[in-house]
Amino acid sequence: MNTQDLIVVMKTAQLGNISAAAAQLDMQVATASAAIKRVEKHLGFQLFVRSTRSLRLSKQGETYLPICEQALALLDNGKKQVLDNDNEIDGELRLTAPSDFGRNILLPWLDELLDEYPKLALKLILNDHNLDFYRDGVDIALRYGAPEDSSFYGFKICDVPLLLCASTEYIEKQGTPKDHEELSEHQGLFFLIRGSKFDTWKLTKNEQTYKVVLKGRRTSNDADVVKRWCAQGAGISLRSAIDVADQLEQGVVQSILNDYRVECKPLWLICPSKQMINPSVRVLRDKLRVYCQALVEKAERYK
Repeated sequence: MNTQDLIVVMKTAQLGNISAAAAQLDMQVATASAAIKRVEKHLGFQLFVRSTRSLRLSKQGETYLPICEQALALLDNGKKQVLDNDNEIDGELRLTAPSDFGRNILLPWLDELLDEYPKLALKLILNDHNLDFYRDGVDIALRYGAPEDSSFYGFKICDVPLLLCASTEYIEKQGTPKDHEELSEHQGLFFLIRGSKFDTWKLTKNEQTYKVVLKGRRTSNDADVVKRWCAQGAGISLRSAIDVADQLEQGVVQSILNDYRVECKPLWLICPSKQMINPSVRVLRDKLRVYCQALVEKAERYK
């Protein structure tokens, strides 16, 4: 039996008129009348005694309506309890994130989240391969770039600028490139993306875009390795502002060619469906937006 039909019955009994009940429930009179007939057919008896001018409860209707009212109240109560429980920050947060970002930046934020919400548990998978929720057994993913699958649902955390970085040691030994042409003569440190070496960098200056192909002897599929090579003076790397913010502040590396602009990479929190968005995911999203934006702004100050 449809609960909406029962609501029509209750409203009609309250007002003593199908037309008035239909008006209050914002439906056509014929729709309200059909709802009452469906309930009566399901029950096997008439709820109302009808005449051309009036409508009143039948004897069976007088017995049934208080029970119906209690049942609807019970269902409404159950709905409220479920919604209240859904607003709790609890359960398991199953998240995948890029290896370097997760290990060196995200981890303390997640520890803070768990301290703040004692009922929350965490499953963290760190990897850099193509996103597959079912293979990795996760519900949400933190990834650079908008969702490629149109069926996925996501939140944009922030736009993350890319910066050209080198250590002080490297700059002292090899000098600072003055423009994109000199950059191509320097040693690049490359990240392997889905099996392809990311050794062509796009730089823009005065609305002119240049594709710079670098030479380099070091390539890795682990961003943390590239980060260490850069800090050790092995070459120049193209790094996200979030990743390099603390190293810029500490003077471990320097941002170079700042009169050029390098593309931004959007950071997204992605779910396989909208139904996966719960209070825990929203709390994580809000914290990520605050912390990531703070790191972007720090990188801008120290570059």
